[in-house]
Amino acid sequence: MPKVYVIIVSYNAMKWTERCFSSLRKSSVPLHTIVVDNGSSDGTQKYIQENFPEVELVQSETNGGFGIANNTGIAMAHKAGADFFYLMNQDAWIFEDSIQKLLDAYAAHPEPEKLAILSPMHLDGTEKRFDLHFENYLGRETKDNRIFSDIFIGNTKPWYEINFVNAAHWFIPRNVIEKIGGFNPYFFHGAEDYEYVNRVHYFEYKIVVCPHSKVVHDAKVQSFAKTENEDEVYNLQQRRLSIRMQRETRYLNPGYYYNIKNEKKEFYSNIIKLRLKGNKSESDFYMEQLKYFQNRFKEIEDLRKISLTAKHPFLKLD
Repeated sequence: MPKVYVIIVSYNAMKWTERCFSSLRKSSVPLHTIVVDNGSSDGTQKYIQENFPEVELVQSETNGGFGIANNTGIAMAHKAGADFFYLMNQDAWIFEDSIQKLLDAYAAHPEPEKLAILSPMHLDGTEKRFDLHFENYLGRETKDNRIFSDIFIGNTKPWYEINFVNAAHWFIPRNVIEKIGGFNPYFFHGAEDYEYVNRVHYFEYKIVVCPHSKVVHDAKVQSFAKTENEDEVYNLQQRRLSIRMQRETRYLNPGYYYNIKNEKKEFYSNIIKLRLKGNKSESDFYMEQLKYFQNRFKEIEDLRKISLTAKHPFLKLD
């Protein structure tokens, strides 16, 4: 039986702790669990220690973010001889056969050595429908993989290739951890899974979803209704934050031609064009972005080199 290590980053997780860890106990595949707590103040650590003593709990002195905490757990699991790493959100739980079905899909694949991420099917907290974000990711791929058609007629395959799935439930083989490494420490929280997936594609690995394996991700937003705050200034700030993070993710993508001189030139060009068109607000936004990146261009360049050339990027495995 392969050694499967579950890695969970916790932060004020009491709402889900009982259901999350109880589900891991019931897994038909024995699981080793490592929790890296980022400084919870709601009693999460004490509850885990008292009620789930089998969990190896690491209490981080500071909240370094989602990616760095995961890297700590991954390195520990690797040292302990993990064959597979199951990265799972704190607001999530599994079913008895979830992990076994992932192992079955891995074993049945003609090129298991090329699989970087195997994802189960994410249900929302009701356990009666897909998690909305997960459903959106699947929907982008239907023109290529026909997964919804196969589900509808009851003829699902063991796996379907997709381009992206969020890191609420990632099943990663050991060889991938050793090649692609861990999460990029550049991000505190919000885009680290996109950056990781870019490296997966760059190194020509595959991402698959496995329809026979179901899990739960009790995420907050589960409605098609707009959830924007009534404060227009806040909404604008959030949209611009998203634009900035998309740019950061693009810069860190090893498949993107990154040249600091060219990036600065693009900023100046947009600033001038927008100002000449009378769009002072957008021109100022590009100027703010330029100032933000002035202090980060070199850091991004250095991190790109690590992700491309390091033995196991962003992880201390030796």
